[in-house]
Parts: sequence; C-alpha cells; structure tokens
Amino acid sequence: ATAPGRIYIFICLFILDRISLCQQAGVQWHDLGSLQPPRRGCKLHAHASLSFSLPALQPLVREPCRSCAVVSSSGQMLGSGLGAEIDGAECVFRMNQAPTMGFEADVGQRSTLRVISHTSVPLLLRNYSHYFQKARDTLYVVWGQGRHMDRVLGGRTYRTLLQLTRMYPGLQVYTFTERMMAYCDQIFQDETGKNRRQSGSFLSTGWFTMILALELCEEIVVYGMVSDSYCREKSHPSVPYHYFEKGRLDECQMYLAHEQAPRSAHRFITEKAVFSRWAKKRPIVFAHPSWRTE
Repeated sequence: ATAPGRIYIFICLFILDRISLCQQAGVQWHDLGSLQPPRRGCKLHAHASLSFSLPALQPLVREPCRSCAVVSSSGQMLGSGLGAEIDGAECVFRMNQAPTMGFEADVGQRSTLRVISHTSVPLLLRNYSHYFQKARDTLYVVWGQGRHMDRVLGGRTYRTLLQLTRMYPGLQVYTFTERMMAYCDQIFQDETGKNRRQSGSFLSTGWFTMILALELCEEIVVYGMVSDSYCREKSHPSVPYHYFEKGRLDECQMYLAHEQAPRSAHRFITEKAVFSRWAKKRPIVFAHPSWRTE
C-alpha cells in the first residue's frame, strides 16, 4: 500500500479502536435529556452520557432527589445560620474543597454529592481523611477538560482518582464524559450567544453543579449565591470569596475582575444571569436576599 493508503488504514483502525473502548465503557450514543427536572421515580437514563464511575466505568443512574440544597462556597454563608435547614434537604450538593467541619451552623454537615474541578482534586487530597475516609456516603463527580482527565491516555488527574478508589474501596467517584463537557459548553453558547472557547471563558464549578442539580433534583434551593446585579451595587458588604478563607480575596472584586478580563476567565456574573432566567421556568429558589429584590 502507498504511504497515504497506510495512513488511511491507520486512521480507520484508530477510530474503530476508540469506538470499541467507548462501547466497553458503556457509552450510550444518544443526546442528553433536557434540563427539565425529572419526574418522581424515573431513572435518569440521560446520565449514561453524563459520567462514569471509577474504576468500573458504570454510568451514573439513580432515582431523582425530591429536594436538593445546592450550597455555595461563598463568604455569604458566614453567619447565615442555615445549617439545619440545609441538612433538612434530601440531597445536599457541595463544591470543590468547601469543608463542613467548623462551619456546621452556617453550611450544615451532610454531603450527598460534591462536584469537583480537576484543579481542586489536589486540595481535597491535603485533607483526604475528612473528604474520603469520613464521608463515605458522599458521591463525588469530577469535571475537567484536556489531558489531565483523559481516560484512554491515563491523564494525571484520572490516575489520581483511580488510586483513590483503590485506597478507599467503595468510594463513589464519577467523572464527566467528554460528551457532557461539550453539552455544558453548548448550553453556555445557547444561553449567552457566545462560544465559550472563542470568548475566552472558563465555566465554573457552580455552572456544572447547577446543570447536574437540574438533572438530579425535582426541587432546588440554592444557598449563598448572589444575583447577577449584586456586585454592581455600591452598598453590598465585603465578604471573602470562600467562606472557609476568611480575610482573603473579596468575592465581588473576584467576580468583577473575571467578568472584565478579555480572556481566560470565569464568567460568574454571566452565569448568574443565566441562572436567573432558569429560575423563572424551573423549580429553583435562591435563598440569598439579592434575588428577591429584582
């Protein structure tokens, strides 16, 4: 065969190999469901394209939660006294390395599901006994793009997660599929009219958590998340970016700096404007007062 012919054969074999790997992993070749909340008692078959557990590569399929508390990592949670109310929800969603120990009165202590950026995995490992030894009833969903999360090539973060499941048998760890990552990008473009990559935007963990909550929950209450207009008001109080990092970055300064950056930035305020539109059509309630004044 000619050189071009050999290249063509190699490409075909490579594609067939990738399809075979995906089939072994249980990938379902269909589109994800809509963002409408599921009906009571249904199985979330759309999750076959959403995430896979480690190391068994099983799709995330579970009954929907009747009520969900999505707990922001914002400094707005300090002094809220909402811990008991949050723990009263059937399912409690948390983000990245946000701790509960020492903050129970304000953020509660239960964690049903924790959504984690691949960049935050090392931060959880610093206190692995708190996150992985004691919280065995928590389901972890890790999102990320690029080589660090690559299953076939064994990306760095992917290998770390595999090692964790060996250290703690029974630990429930899932990762977003590439299809789900593309789905989240498409929602951003559909809602804002901007291509995420071309506009130099990074989606936040809050974005992925809200989309996951809409797939898993019948009713959602979001705690500590401010509205899109909040940081543009002169009268807003200064709070830390994270409730567990007192005296560090100011939340609104962080939000505005990212919003104004031309590239390589989160669009926190843009995302909150999208959440506001969603809340008018879906069972989402924002507990922070800034949403009630609009």
